[in-house]
Amino acid sequence: MDETTLMFRPTGARELALVKESGYRRWPPRLPGQPIFYPVTNQAYATQIARDWNVKETGYGCVTQFRVRKAFADRYPIQRVGGAAHTEWWIPAEDLDELNCAIVGLIEVIEEFTRAGNTIANP
Repeated sequence: MDETTLMFRPTGARELALVKESGYRRWPPRLPGQPIFYPVTNQAYATQIARDWNVKETGYGCVTQFRVRKAFADRYPIQRVGGAAHTEWWIPAEDLDELNCAIVGLIEVIEEFTRAGNTIANP
């Protein structure tokens, strides 16, 4: 079995609907003006973004996790974008199909947040 790297992604309702359409197997193409796909390295950072940014913007945010073949993930250095926990991979949009092919298993929703303050852990 290939070695894998665990990635997290804060996700909004629209993106999650497209992931669901794929059978939780693929990330949708980036929109114009989104040249980079940003999975993050830890659940705490993903939670912060989903709860504090996605919910504020759209009323819903969730944290997803997925495993990617380590050989693919290792092509992209981890970027620190703030505090010590604010780390992420910067994967160019043109590499998203390769990322999707490197996913092992399913993309899983592990936390959900709503504007009403509801938190659903392990939905």
